Amino acid sequence: MAADFDPEDKYSWYFGPLNREETNEILIPEKEPGVFLVRESQSIRGDFEENKISHYIINKITNPAGITRFRIGDQEFSDIPSLLNFYKTHYLDTTSLIKPAKRAKYVAKFDFTGKDPEDLPFKKGDVLELISKDEKEWWTCRNSHGDVGQIPVPYVTKFDPNNPPIPSQRPISEPPGYIDPQKPSIKDITLPARALVIQQRIPNLYDKTQLKLEKGDIVLVTKMNSNGQWEEKSMEEKGFPFYTCTIYGQ
Repeated sequence: MAADFDPEDKYSWYFGPLNREETNEILIPEKEPGVFLVRESQSIRGDFEENKISHYIINKITNPAGITRFRIGDQEFSDIPSLLNFYKTHYLDTTSLIKPAKRAKYVAKFDFTGKDPEDLPFKKGDVLELISKDEKEWWTCRNSHGDVGQIPVPYVTKFDPNNPPIPSQRPISEPPGYIDPQKPSIKDITLPARALVIQQRIPNLYDKTQLKLEKGDIVLVTKMNSNGQWEEKSMEEKGFPFYTCTIYGQ
């Protein structure tokens, strides 16, 4: 069977951070050989796993010169698309890679207009394809037009193909009585302010705008965005979700 996927389209095969149980739930229903996905390993941070119920570790290696390579078995590649392209025509044990696994779909319960460039606006009843569960309250999804962005998790529910959504008859911009957890009260905070990291955070490999955090770190917050993303002062200002830190001084 010929391979049917584009290795350069990361949104077709990259599923973000998943554990083995979640991965198996996605792949077990697949009946054809060669169905796969690439996920961020939850047991070996910084590495990736490629799956068809068999789990293959993709090691991310950076040499002293700062050049990053990706290794699987005795093969090394400059990036993951190159690795996937190689295994379109070479076997991993008993099969080559044929196509990515099917993605979960979610239906919008409310309208979301979006507030920042990275947000994905949608209307009640829109069906969205899950790309990755990056944060507790914010996921990356793709709409029917192929647009990709961040969505607030409380605004969507799992899509049931046997119960198609009914389009909204009037605009509903937010859940009734819902308080957005990404809007902390910051009226009494003067920036810049120091914050203590209370939760470890390893951002998506492909998002170079996000900051890696270790519990106990001190960061200097210079900006608080309305979507709950804070920014810190460094050579390159990078963001992080507010719930990973607590303000302790100014």
